Amino acid sequence: MIKRRALNIALGLSFAFGASGIAQAQEVYIPLVSKGFQHQFWQAVKAGANQAATDYKVKVTFEGPETEAMVDKQIDMLSAALAKKPQAIGFAALDSKAALPLLKKAQAAKIPVVAFDSGVDSDIPVTTATTDNKAAAALAADKMAELIGKEGEVAVVAHDQTSRTGIDRRDGFVDRMKSAYPKIKIVSIQYGAGDQLKSTEVTKSILQAYPKLKGAFGTNEGSAIGVLNGAREMKRKVVIVGFDSGKQQKDAIRDGQMAGAITQNPVGIGYKTVEAAVKALKGEKLPKIIDTGFYWYDKSNIADPKIAAVLYD
Repeated sequence: MIKRRALNIALGLSFAFGASGIAQAQEVYIPLVSKGFQHQFWQAVKAGANQAATDYKVKVTFEGPETEAMVDKQIDMLSAALAKKPQAIGFAALDSKAALPLLKKAQAAKIPVVAFDSGVDSDIPVTTATTDNKAAAALAADKMAELIGKEGEVAVVAHDQTSRTGIDRRDGFVDRMKSAYPKIKIVSIQYGAGDQLKSTEVTKSILQAYPKLKGAFGTNEGSAIGVLNGAREMKRKVVIVGFDSGKQQKDAIRDGQMAGAITQNPVGIGYKTVEAAVKALKGEKLPKIIDTGFYWYDKSNIADPKIAAVLYD
């Protein structure tokens, strides 16, 4: 009770006086530990978090490992962030199970955890700011099915099988294909760690194994670019559907090499994560999921103001 009162006082001072005077020493600190830093997606999430920090007059830091394969490094970052005794923390899990011991420590220390982008298989997070990844991937499956005439062989190049985003995007795509398109066969599901080079090699091996492949789905920015590069290097014409909206993907969609992709709202994810942390510290009730939305974009609507607002460079 005393700790909660102290937090409320700190929040009150921070909101009243910003980063000046007495409040500077009691500034509310909310670190965000992301899944990576190498994709433009994460830079957009960071921009949203920074905007919320300005609006709510709190201090945030944003970090992640160099690649999304570095689970151990992310756990070290989470441990270091908790050691600084923050008032709240944002976390996007690379491996939702590996992080649980540290998240239990945060819970015991009464540090609210806000999951973002990739949720955690636990009730410890007070909320999760994320895309409905299963629904988004199901939409990607619908678009792929339309583009290949609702029959033929397709493959999935996923970023991982340990994070909630990796699992949900894979399953959302696969489940929709199986339930709605009986003439479409998913012949291969491979993992490229969200890395362009690994995903390129994975794609090339799939294309070698399946000469009749009609389409491939890349489940994040690195995966989608890997699929694109793999098809290009193998000189194979396949329908490519991606996820996220970095510059390379947008360019590939504009020039017709990629059919289209799902875009998230990364700035919104970052903003809502910090906003939710502030609300949790004030004792406000939060929904289990904060759905930040998603859209399909292709050559026909990429310039639409509604779509352009959630694309990033």
